Amino acid sequence: KAAVIEIETTSYDKESGEALCKNRSTLYLRGAGGFSKSSSMYTYSRSAAKLNFSTRFPETPPFAIHEESTQSSQALLYRLSGDYNPLHSDPVVANIAGFSRPILHGLCTLGFAIRAVIKCCCHGEPNMVKSLMGRFLLHVYPGETLITEMWLEQERVVYRTMVKERSQAVLSGFVVLNRLPSAM
Repeated sequence: KAAVIEIETTSYDKESGEALCKNRSTLYLRGAGGFSKSSSMYTYSRSAAKLNFSTRFPETPPFAIHEESTQSSQALLYRLSGDYNPLHSDPVVANIAGFSRPILHGLCTLGFAIRAVIKCCCHGEPNMVKSLMGRFLLHVYPGETLITEMWLEQERVVYRTMVKERSQAVLSGFVVLNRLPSAM
């Protein structure tokens, strides 16, 4: 039993009114829901039919693999982003939620993965990223090591991020590039 909430936000330039970017978030609420019979996915997004959310992983070895450790204080530092959810700092709250200790912010985990794509597939140029999609699969504990595997499919980089210590996938998705780097 669960509920899924979809949020779409468009940011505009204050002076010109030009749309700058669109953010879509989907929240999966464990234990909520049961409001209606199960049905096919419904979205308010006008462009959802054009999107390909598939993240099937090729049978081939990854194009690139990037390993980076999070710090044990990472979640406390990440609170400076404005997310003060005690799940990321209070062991009692984390335990009530079913975790052995506080967990890392999902957005921080996504940042590690996308930074790996930018380093390995974009020659360090963040402007090469046109859009991205990530699906959170499991939690990450501060101090764990993240391994991001990447496959290049035309102008799209499919990625999977694993926690080395637990050998489990925690995040998967793709990054659409504005263009392919010249040395690929």
